[in-house]
Amino acid sequence: MKIDLTETTSSKINAALVQARRDIGTPAIGMVLTLVIVTDEENAYDALKSANDASHEHPSRIIVVIKRVSRSARSRRDARLDAEIRVGADAGTGETVVLRLHGELVHHADSVVLPLLLPDAPVVVWWPEGAPSDLAGSALGALGQRRISDTYACEDPIGALAERAQTYAPGDTDLSWTRITPWRSMLAAALDQQAFEVVSATVEGEDENPSCELLAMWLADRLKVPVERTLSSGPGLTAVRLETKEGEILLGRADGSLATLCMPGQPDRSVALKRRETAELLAEELRRLDPDNTYESALKFGVAKLRAAQDSPAPAAPAAAAQAAEGDGAGDGGEAAAPAGKAAAKPASKAAARKASAKQ
Repeated sequence: MKIDLTETTSSKINAALVQARRDIGTPAIGMVLTLVIVTDEENAYDALKSANDASHEHPSRIIVVIKRVSRSARSRRDARLDAEIRVGADAGTGETVVLRLHGELVHHADSVVLPLLLPDAPVVVWWPEGAPSDLAGSALGALGQRRISDTYACEDPIGALAERAQTYAPGDTDLSWTRITPWRSMLAAALDQQAFEVVSATVEGEDENPSCELLAMWLADRLKVPVERTLSSGPGLTAVRLETKEGEILLGRADGSLATLCMPGQPDRSVALKRRETAELLAEELRRLDPDNTYESALKFGVAKLRAAQDSPAPAAPAAAAQAAEGDGAGDGGEAAAPAGKAAAKPASKAAARKASAKQ
């Protein structure tokens, strides 16, 4: 059943929801949470489809917030709320409310959404794209116990990771982190089988892929070893190599579907490691509503190291300094300055190369 309401209010939407449930013969509410989706018209269909698929595992009231930007000055002053209500077969296993906010109302979306939240139920806010830099600090984000974004959808995914680390609040998460859950599980299981001592690691994947960066940060944070980030043509994350004293552990996935696990002293094994759809990622995130401390630790560890590498001054070349002190030009400031200038230029180029290759 679908009900369209134009120039409506939150109280009228609530009344229409109650009446719609009675009309289809299901007056009882069996939903476990409220999922608020903040998106635009272009991405609303795909986001709602993923949410409906996820609702088969997590019955929920889905509230889609679409902010309609007005073109004229007069229409920007006029506030209007249009709503579309879906219950029954049109709304998965829960119920759906699509809100379209016009005019000044786009700046007060939280006031519209608040009366529509399920009482005594958790609230999850999801931005399929266009998430604010401070999730918890935004008006709608403050309503949720969990806040889901996707840095893969950002123009600058690596820069977005740095922003997420700066503004992180308990309850924030990222679908780029969810994408690597099978990789983390497989690597942890491989290290649990035998007492391998890892001395270094390499993460290989396509450029500008935040999942690769997050996996590298997680390995560096948990194993306390150097982690190298290398590039490949993809798709996505393609390989992880762990160097141990007994040999190399390799988890490689060249086709985005089937991976191979190679371990010292054991036969190679094929592992199902397919790239998952958004609905599967969303369903995984809705299984837990407590803060993800592992994500927080990996996110902040990586950004801190990235800043240190970018902000550190260029080191002086020891050989050039020794020549300047012992050579014929030790007392001549102009001759001593030339080698130092060349030495400073070299680290700067390395930092640029690191920045260019810093991607998933």
